[in-house]
Amino acid sequence: MARKEPGVVASNRRRARELALQALYEADLVGHPPFEALNRLLELESTAGEVGMFARHLVEGILANRPAIDQELARAAPAWPLEQMPPIDKNVLRLAIFELLFDNNRVPMKAAINEAVEIAKIFGSENSGRFINGVLGTVAAGRVKQSQS
Repeated sequence: MARKEPGVVASNRRRARELALQALYEADLVGHPPFEALNRLLELESTAGEVGMFARHLVEGILANRPAIDQELARAAPAWPLEQMPPIDKNVLRLAIFELLFDNNRVPMKAAINEAVEIAKIFGSENSGRFINGVLGTVAAGRVKQSQS
């Protein structure tokens, strides 16, 4: 087996997160089933393997835990009701909260937050990165506080 470059795994994971985000965004905006949207996106890019598996894992995990994720999101951003939050920001946050709280610590906290901020800068508005960082800082602080109790 050939040795992979260090950035390949990270870029594959980033691409999987972006595809999961796009599928969730499409589901929110126009009501398409998330897995149909994801499968179409994967097919358009001829993406399979690790990227496809991780993207499916993310979408599946977010859908399975969405009520709890949305509850945490509402707690961490009380000034922004979910229905008023921009759909991109909301879904970037869902993705990151899933990774932070529900994905068995597969990704270090700082890495999950950094990934979410970078993705928000690509897909969101001018202020999305700061907003995502602030909300996820609140989520992370709550997680640290819980683990210390």
